[in-house]
Amino acid sequence: MKRLTDYADCAGCASKVGASVLTEITAGLPRQDDPRVLVDFRTADDAGVYRWTDRSALVQTVDFFTPIVDDPYDFGQIAAANAMSDVYAMGGEPRTALAITALPKDGPPADVIREIFRGGADLLKIAGVSLLGGHTVTDPEIKFGYSITGEVDPDRILTNATARTGDVLFLTKSLGTGIVVRARRYGQGSDEYLDAAVQSMKTLNDAPARVARGLPAGDVSACTDVTGFGIAGHASEMASASGVTLEIEAARLPVLPGALDLAREFLPCGGRSNLKFYTGFHTSSSVPLEVQLLCQDPQTSGGLLMAVRPERAGEFARQLAEAGVIATAIGRVGAARTDDAPLVRLS
Repeated sequence: MKRLTDYADCAGCASKVGASVLTEITAGLPRQDDPRVLVDFRTADDAGVYRWTDRSALVQTVDFFTPIVDDPYDFGQIAAANAMSDVYAMGGEPRTALAITALPKDGPPADVIREIFRGGADLLKIAGVSLLGGHTVTDPEIKFGYSITGEVDPDRILTNATARTGDVLFLTKSLGTGIVVRARRYGQGSDEYLDAAVQSMKTLNDAPARVARGLPAGDVSACTDVTGFGIAGHASEMASASGVTLEIEAARLPVLPGALDLAREFLPCGGRSNLKFYTGFHTSSSVPLEVQLLCQDPQTSGGLLMAVRPERAGEFARQLAEAGVIATAIGRVGAARTDDAPLVRLS
């Protein structure tokens, strides 16, 4: 019998289209002229935001991908956590979901598909999200995910375009999911490494988003979730949109068990694409190659990268710890960027 991951071309990078392709696709699209559109695709943000009333706005996103693990229940939960993460990254709360599914004609069995749906539905329920329905098509690869609609206070939207010089950068999950998943698919690494990666990917980003909402407005200035473009890509997009340079300390990056040992041999194809595209991510020669590759690793359901006012960073970290989130201060937001300055410095 086929493994679930046999229905995917590439293990570890969630089949995400490369950033260079997305840039070409969106370059010629017309600008929005609806004043109620508060956030759209132009800043490469995590979700779109549409003002519904003076006090409420819709947050909308969609995400689906091929299997990255063989356990169908885990795959469903990972897909749900990953889709909801975009709403949390905007400072919002997810409310409803529509399932998106592609299934091959030749399998897998109905009970396997049922477990995918059950895993996703169970995590949606935990998050307080109502599943309204969905859409299914036939495809050679299995694909599964959700379109998520949430709500956010229009005056408390978090985007990747508003990081301030001096802010402390926090990352709320460890890196290395793509590397660990790819290695295990080819019989390397260990089940313990994979279990840690799966647990991370199934963990919601609701707690850090809730802590941010509970702080005074402006304490958290910017946010993005770290997914298919890796910390290198998503940090670069935040720096570009905000007009600053981000300074990241390599030694402070949180790492999943086994990821560094496996990085040289098992960086997924999406990570190699990130290496070519995010040329504004500058790395000091003193940073080990394994760490450089880790920064390019495409994450699935990764953590939130959050910029926090420096005088509030200690309180932010304390509240996250009380909420069960082990967040790491990985660097700071540097000065306004000049044309020849790098987007991100890793040292």
